[in-house]
Amino acid sequence: MPTRVARWLSAIPGLTDHPLKVAYARRELLEVPPDELAHALDALCRAVDNASSGARDVLGAFVPVLVDPEVLAPLQPIRLVAREASLPAASRLLRCSSRQGHLFDRRDVPSRQDSRTITLGERRALARKPSRAMLAKLLADPHPMVVRIVLANPRLTEDDVVTMAARRPAVPEVLVEVAKTWSRRARVRMALVLNPGAPPAVGVPVLGLLSRPELAEVARASDVLPVVRATASELWELRPPLRVVAPPDDLH
Repeated sequence: MPTRVARWLSAIPGLTDHPLKVAYARRELLEVPPDELAHALDALCRAVDNASSGARDVLGAFVPVLVDPEVLAPLQPIRLVAREASLPAASRLLRCSSRQGHLFDRRDVPSRQDSRTITLGERRALARKPSRAMLAKLLADPHPMVVRIVLANPRLTEDDVVTMAARRPAVPEVLVEVAKTWSRRARVRMALVLNPGAPPAVGVPVLGLLSRPELAEVARASDVLPVVRATASELWELRPPLRVVAPPDDLH
């Protein structure tokens, strides 16, 4: 195992605060040379595929960074190294880390604009208020700046976030914000990857955190984007099945 991965496995799981884990991963992604990082990510993903819980925790810190469109530029040389060096696990993880993967060039995604007369500034101000009734109304707001504030509201529940992640038609920018802050929760992850409107740049990295039964569910979902379904099938094949433990002899 590369020294870099061993360092991650030692440092990241020991951080008790998830945002600190993500900040550590972001710093690594921005500061480690692309060649070293590509090989480290490949080894990390292979460890996850071999059912290493520590490796899965580390990957969970990287996923919120990998889905962020703001890191597309530094991801491109890492993605290139992974492809040219034939690193299958890293290539799979980063296969949709592109403008196309974020659906930047699509014209059929819902607009951020709506017909309400309330301004963006007013909606942002309302999102900061601890009103449960107002929070419920803002869950459907399509603007990522508002969504970012809503996701930080202490009154927000996991059920609220699942609703946001599953909403159709999806606004890709909203799902990015959800994945950046709530991808550590299993129900939110499934809502994200099963949403047909989720950008593959979000869905594919999140797949790495799913269990084998969850991957099978995604692979069977006919309305999920083909690249997400195909990646789920690949990961399902790589993951070892759950071991069935035989009952003690005295129970036979």
